Amino acid sequence: MAMLLLFFLLAVSVVSADEGSCILGNYGWGPQFMKQRSLVRISPSFSLINDQIVSQESFYLTTLPSPELLLLSGLQHVGMYVYIYRRQDGDKMAKTVISDDGILVLYIYAFIGVNLGTDLSNMPSPTQVVALLKAQNIRHVRLYDADQAMLLALAKTGIQVTVAVPNDQLLGIGQSNATAANWVTRNVLAHVPATNITAIAVGSEVLTTLPNAAPVLVSALKFIHSALVASNLDRQIKVSTPHSSSVILDSFPPSQAFFNRSWDPVMVPLLKFLQSTGSYLMINVYPYYDYMQSNGVIPLDYALFRPLPPNKEAVDANTLLHYTNVFDALVDATYFAMSYLNFTNVPIVVTESGWPSKGGSAEPDATVENANTYNSNLIRHVLNNTGTPKHPGIAVSTYIYELYNEDLRPGSVSEKNWGLFNANGMPVYILHLTGAGTVLANDTTNQTFCVAKDGADPKMLQAALDWACGPGKVDCSPLLQGQPCYEPNNVVTHATYAFNAYFQQMAKSSGTCDFKGVATITTTDPSHGTCIVPGSVGKNGTIVNGTSLAPSSNSTTSGCLSQYFHGDGSFTSSVIVGILVLSAVLL
Repeated sequence: MAMLLLFFLLAVSVVSADEGSCILGNYGWGPQFMKQRSLVRISPSFSLINDQIVSQESFYLTTLPSPELLLLSGLQHVGMYVYIYRRQDGDKMAKTVISDDGILVLYIYAFIGVNLGTDLSNMPSPTQVVALLKAQNIRHVRLYDADQAMLLALAKTGIQVTVAVPNDQLLGIGQSNATAANWVTRNVLAHVPATNITAIAVGSEVLTTLPNAAPVLVSALKFIHSALVASNLDRQIKVSTPHSSSVILDSFPPSQAFFNRSWDPVMVPLLKFLQSTGSYLMINVYPYYDYMQSNGVIPLDYALFRPLPPNKEAVDANTLLHYTNVFDALVDATYFAMSYLNFTNVPIVVTESGWPSKGGSAEPDATVENANTYNSNLIRHVLNNTGTPKHPGIAVSTYIYELYNEDLRPGSVSEKNWGLFNANGMPVYILHLTGAGTVLANDTTNQTFCVAKDGADPKMLQAALDWACGPGKVDCSPLLQGQPCYEPNNVVTHATYAFNAYFQQMAKSSGTCDFKGVATITTTDPSHGTCIVPGSVGKNGTIVNGTSLAPSSNSTTSGCLSQYFHGDGSFTSSVIVGILVLSAVLL
C-alpha cells in the first residue's frame, strides 16, 4: 500500500512540476495502446487546466509490453512509469503517453491534414485560406515554404503547421550551420508560439528530383535540428524530409521491398537521425500513379479502397498478410524497406496522398467520382486508426494532396486538378463523410458569399457599388446612415454588402460575382455586428434570404441609392433627405 501511495505521489509531483513540457508532443504517430491488460492503474483521472490537456491517468508497467507496443513506443523494460494524457485535438480525443522522464513515447490517434499549394492564378488571401481551414475543421496543414503572411494568419488558431525549406534553399542550408540557424530564426522563432509549428520538412522528394543536393540533405536536417535544440524547440518541432515512394524498389509484395541501394549512403544516416531525434519518415503515397503505371494489373477498386472479396485481395506470400488497398501495401513496403536497413522503430507520416478529379484523354480515371471515392475512403481509413496489415492499430497520419486546384501547375491536365476546393472556396466535390466536427465533412456549398476582392481599385469598387444599388436592383437601404450595415463607412465594406446581395438574389449563378474583376467568392461570412448579410445564418439560426431583398420593378428604392460618396457619409444622407423633403413639398 505504501508503495502504491509512493507511485501516486510521484505521478502528481511530475505532472505538477512539468506541466509546461507535457504539452510539447504534437506528433501524430505511435501504436494504439491496446495492451492495457498489462498495465495496472494506480491513480485516478483528474482534470488539468493546461493548454488542451483535459485529463490524466498514470499506469505502472507490470509485464513486458507486446512487440507491437514496443515497436514505436520506446518502452523497453518492466517497471517504467507512463502517463496518458487525453488531449482535445479539434473535436477528436487523442492520447499521449509520456515516460517517467517526461519524454513523449506515444500518440495514438492519427490525423488528416492538407497540403497547401500556391500555383493558382487567383490565390486566396491568407485570411481566406485560414477561414476555409477552420470551416472544414482542418487542424493540420503543410506548407511548401514558410510564407510569412500565411504563418501570421495561422497564429492563435491552434492549427498545427508543417513549414518547409524549399529545394532551392537546400544547398545553402546543407553547407552552413549559420545559414540554417538564420532560416530557423526568420521562419520559426519569429512565429512560435503564436503559430503552432510542429514540423519542418527539409526539401521535397530531393533524392528523385534534386539528386545533386542529396549529399548535403542529412547535414541540412542536422543543422536545422541544432538550431531548434539551441532554442529548446526540438521536442515540439520535428525535422524530416519527404520522399517519393519511387525510392522504394520491388514494393510488392511489401515484404520484399527495399530502398534503392544507390541511396544507402543517404538513407542510413537519415534514418539514424530520425531515430535519434524521435522524428518520423515522411513519404508521399500515390496509388493513382501505381494504378496508372500498372497497365491494368492493379484493379481500380483496389486503388480506391473499395471493398474486395477475399479471393481478390492481394496476399504477400512471404508473410501471408492480406492487402485490400494499394495505400496500405505502399506504407508496409516502406516499413519493410526500413527494416531491411535494420530500422524498426521509425514511424511513418504520409505527407502527400490524393486522387485527381480531372484528366486528359490519356487519364480516363481522373474523375470527380474517383477522386471523391479515394479521398473519402482514405480519410475514413486513417481516422479509424486501423493501421496496416503489418502494424494494425499503428496510426499513419496523412496529408491530403491538396487543398486547392492549382491551375498554374505545368504538365498534364490532372496535375492541375488534385484539389478539394477551387480558388473561390467552392468544393470540387462534397466528400462522402458524415459526423459533426469531422475533418472536411462540412458541406459549405450553400454557405458562400460574394465580397470585394483584397486590393481592388477603390474607384472600380465605387463604380460596381453604384451599379449594384442602381441597375442591379439591390436594396441598399441597410447601408444608409443609422442602418445596421452603415458602419464601417468605407467603399470596401459597402461594396461587399451590395455585391453579396446581388450574388444571393441571382441564386449564386455563374458570373454573378465578378463586377469587372473586383469581387470574389468566399466561404467566410462577411456579416459583422448587427449587419447580417443576405445568405448568412443569422443569430436565430435562420438564413437571410437574398432573393427577398431584390426590389420589384416599381419599388421606390430601386436605383435611388446608386450614387454612394464615401467620406463622412453626410453627402449621401443629405441628398436623400433633401429629395424626400422636396417630394413631400411637391406632393
